[in-house]
Amino acid sequence: MKFFSKAMVGLDLTEMDDNLIKKTAVFIKFLGIEKCYFLHVAKNLEIPKEVLDQYPDLIAPTDESVEKIIKDKLKEYNFPEDIETEVFVEEGNHPLDTFLRWAKLKDVDLVIMGRKDSLPGNGVLADGVAKKAPCSVLLIQEKRPVKFPKKILIPTDFSAHNHMIYDFAERIAEKLDAELIPMHIYEVPHGYSKTGKSFEEFSEIMKENAQADFKKFVSKHNHTDLECSLVLNEGKNPAQLILDFAQEIDADMILLGSRGRTRSAAILLGSTAEKLIHVNKYLPMLIFKKKGETMGFFDALFRI
Repeated sequence: MKFFSKAMVGLDLTEMDDNLIKKTAVFIKFLGIEKCYFLHVAKNLEIPKEVLDQYPDLIAPTDESVEKIIKDKLKEYNFPEDIETEVFVEEGNHPLDTFLRWAKLKDVDLVIMGRKDSLPGNGVLADGVAKKAPCSVLLIQEKRPVKFPKKILIPTDFSAHNHMIYDFAERIAEKLDAELIPMHIYEVPHGYSKTGKSFEEFSEIMKENAQADFKKFVSKHNHTDLECSLVLNEGKNPAQLILDFAQEIDADMILLGSRGRTRSAAILLGSTAEKLIHVNKYLPMLIFKKKGETMGFFDALFRI
């Protein structure tokens, strides 16, 4: 089963590249990738000292010398030779815009980026790509062992848009023989006391309502027997709640949709999803997007 035909991997000429190349090599055939682009974008082509130490013959950094470094890495880590690859280097003052422009030009289905923990870097480029890419994005964490996920957490809001994400989640879980764990965050509305109910009583009412909503939602999918884990939010950051729950159940991956459409879709709205992307340095995260849904942003970008 092919999920993504063309992928683009963002490299930064640091040790994180080793992780990305090795882990992409593991996932690539399962994801159905037939062509893989490796792109390095920098404000200038100054090569980090650690790279110069490894390649002392590089006197003046050029596009060709950086491409050679990346190609050598692909050989070193035995990147599958039957996968068509292309390496290119771009220089510019706005790395995010340049990266996104190439994602559209190459018409990629998936962008793969690294999320650092102990290695230097602030993750701004990865955050920006995850937010604005016109395709799905896979974020791979620095220290996570290389393995296929067997327990996938999918935050869900029961919205119409979420059906597309859930369809994809079922397909990828079946392919991996993985357990799919739906999760929904619910809240007790302000003013509940005016009903004469206690917080606990109204919390139970909201929970039962969420359970009914999920049963209606899941009835349109293949695995109608799945139970949804319902988490009460008592005023905490929803992004942190998702991450805490994922770690509590020992999930291997978080699967997110790009956006929700209802007011109750707190866990899928842009701001919360962006916060989760930023705070999650522990688990791989796949942000599934309907390809081209952010194309309006790119049309504007190309007119600049």
